[in-house]
Amino acid sequence: MSSYRNSDPRPPIMQGSPPKMVPPRLDWDRPPWNRWAFQHIREFLPTVEVWRGNGHRHRFERAEVDLDGLPVVDSNGAPTTLAGLLDETYADGFLVLKDGRIAYERYFNGMDERTLHLSQSMAKSVTGSVCGILVGRGLIDPKRLVTDYLPEFGETGWAGATVQQVLDMTTGVRFSEEYTDRYSEIGQVDVATGWKPIPPGSDPDFAWPSHLFELILRLKDKTRPHGEAFEYRSIETDVLAFIMERVSGKRLAQLVSEELWQKLGADESACFTVDSAGYALADGGFNATLRDYGRFGQLILDNGGGVIPADWIEATRSGKHGPNFSPSLPDGSYRNQFWIEDSRSRSLMCRGVFGQLIHMSWEHRMVVVKLSTYPDFLNSAYSVATQKAVHAIAAALA
Repeated sequence: MSSYRNSDPRPPIMQGSPPKMVPPRLDWDRPPWNRWAFQHIREFLPTVEVWRGNGHRHRFERAEVDLDGLPVVDSNGAPTTLAGLLDETYADGFLVLKDGRIAYERYFNGMDERTLHLSQSMAKSVTGSVCGILVGRGLIDPKRLVTDYLPEFGETGWAGATVQQVLDMTTGVRFSEEYTDRYSEIGQVDVATGWKPIPPGSDPDFAWPSHLFELILRLKDKTRPHGEAFEYRSIETDVLAFIMERVSGKRLAQLVSEELWQKLGADESACFTVDSAGYALADGGFNATLRDYGRFGQLILDNGGGVIPADWIEATRSGKHGPNFSPSLPDGSYRNQFWIEDSRSRSLMCRGVFGQLIHMSWEHRMVVVKLSTYPDFLNSAYSVATQKAVHAIAAALA
């Protein structure tokens, strides 16, 4: 079945009781099912709460600007409006914070201000930020070896790798991030974490991992020396999370709650998906509201806000840039589980497949959050058009 945009008149999935269109477990993250599933993770996957606590809620002041008609370009480079681009790129929620105040906020596809939306790999930046807190507290030293914290990894590909190399995804561990291959290592992560069932017709002699730690212990091969090059591999974030759990004696959801979510004044408790061993999926299983993603982005923009060490934020903005870093970020970089847009602005970005984005610009004192459900895992044309729109918004609000 094809996907549908916000302007499509067809009825949504899971409408009525009993619903006529129920997402298949094997393909819930594919179109058109993801348009419903990304806002309803707790209804079909096991999750653990990231408690917001009993403390304050950080209330945003509003200084709203109607940006619906702002001229931007679409994914083909043709003129359109911001509203048109959000429809084209399957937006579920879009938020602009300027000087810490809400300038623009829109919801689509049934989403509202209380809806928890799947972050995909933006979860990596949440995990990396809490790691920065633990580093600042002296519990983790990025220069030390992974095996200093997880000795059992001495028989894996991470033997000899430092924590900083894990943070920057520059270890040499062999891991395929081929999303459309159900048998790749990332496909095995889907099974290990309970996101997906074992694919039908699988080799009966293949032992699928029953939880994520089991899968990690199987990854013994390297493709190059540690530290030689950046290669995006989601499993690095999970290795980082296991280090964080080991040194703190707490599970990841509790760490994120106590060290981050309760302190940033979240509106709602968030949640992580969990595997059969109770491990919260650090690399992509986090779910939160649009505004709470905005609060997280604003905390980063405020240089940690006294919660995350300011020197960690500065170090994160100081990645090594290289030519042709990626199709959508030619002058980009990656550091401490964040993307860096370019060497001039040093703007930070949290990014996730199917169109998740938090963009933090120190130059413009602006945070932009976009939650989406692309019909494809990756779409460079959509991502580039969105980045250009972010720059157009910055100019309009300057």
